[in-house]
Amino acid sequence: MKAVRLGVIGGSGVYDMQALTDIEEVTPKTPFGDPSDVIVVGTLSGQRVAFLPRHGRGHRISPTELNSRANIFALKSLGVERIVAISACGSLREDYAPCHIVVPDQILDRSRERPLTFFGGGLVVHISFAEPFCPDLSQALFEAVQTTGATVHKGGAFVVIEGPRFSTKAESNVFRQWGMDIIGMTAVPEAQLAREAEICYACMAHVTDYDVWHESEETVTVEAVIKNLLTNADVAKQSIQELVPALPDERTCDCQHALRDAIITDRDAIPEQVKQDLSIIVGKYLQ
Repeated sequence: MKAVRLGVIGGSGVYDMQALTDIEEVTPKTPFGDPSDVIVVGTLSGQRVAFLPRHGRGHRISPTELNSRANIFALKSLGVERIVAISACGSLREDYAPCHIVVPDQILDRSRERPLTFFGGGLVVHISFAEPFCPDLSQALFEAVQTTGATVHKGGAFVVIEGPRFSTKAESNVFRQWGMDIIGMTAVPEAQLAREAEICYACMAHVTDYDVWHESEETVTVEAVIKNLLTNADVAKQSIQELVPALPDERTCDCQHALRDAIITDRDAIPEQVKQDLSIIVGKYLQ
């Protein structure tokens, strides 16, 4: 199969991409189990693109139950070098209004029950994560969303909670005091797993509500979230269509070298099974 350079992870409300042609469905095997659903690979603007519905078609997998390691590993195995993650989020500031789009540049992790790394079991790796989203891909994504005419904000601190429940008012107000801009449930561990896999990762976060801090707005509900997501679904798909031809063939960011100085374990001490399982991620550094 021809290498796939771009992967798209569809979030709540975005379960397919009708613009893809020459479609094939694949389910790569991974050391971490199966991805959320079959991965649809098709042609978009002359490029092969892989689409994976994060929560599965029918939205049957909760944020805590997501097998993000399998999802990212599966995309890596297809040759993916860049991932655009489409996510729903709540806004923690007045000017990031429902139906706006945010391309965040920072993360605060408040998750509790998720495997956060590919590594362990005899292989210790410490990645740099000061800039959790790829700046180059984020800039290209921001510009692509702009071409659709949608209101899009560049930058923002994304607090990721465990879920699946929404925030209490106390939590929401604390996050605002901390300087957080948007809130969601899935950017962790996706962003850091992508970095471990040396894949560029950017997020197109769709604001669906004001969380629960906003006194003059209704409390967040699934009904409101879905309504606003569906309003923006076409914008998300159009943005991807604009992004694909704008991406350069070669990457110049540091994401592609994230593991170069991150592996601390003596190469001879790494178990052979771990080397085999993670060969598509670390193999080039263990030769």
